[in-house]
Amino acid sequence: MQLLLRKYHLFLGVFFCLSSLNLNGQSYRKDSLQIKSYTQIEYVNNEVKTIKLLKVLCDYCTDYQKQVIGEEAKRRAFLERLDPKNRIENGKKRLAIYIRIAKTDFAAIKPN
Repeated sequence: MQLLLRKYHLFLGVFFCLSSLNLNGQSYRKDSLQIKSYTQIEYVNNEVKTIKLLKVLCDYCTDYQKQVIGEEAKRRAFLERLDPKNRIENGKKRLAIYIRIAKTDFAAIKPN
C-alpha cells in the first residue's frame, strides 16, 4: 500500500511539473502574433538573382503593416539564401517565412 502511495505521489509530482512547463512554454501565444509570408528566391548558376515577396497572409493587417512585414520577410529570406537545404543550381525556391511579433510592437507599426 505504501509503495502504491509513493508511486501516486511521484506521478502527481511529475504531472504538475510537466503541466507547469507546458504553460510557461506556450505563453508567447497570448502576447504575440504569428504572421506567415511567402517569398521566392531565384537562382542562376548557383547564385541568387532575385528575392521576391509573393504574399503576406494577414487578415487583420493594414496595407502599411503588410508592407513592413513583407520587408522583414524578404530580409529573412536573404539570410536563408545560403542554407544548403534552400539552395538550388537553377530555378526558383519558395520559402514560407513565419514572423512572430509582440502584439504591442505590431500595434506600433504605423506610418510616420
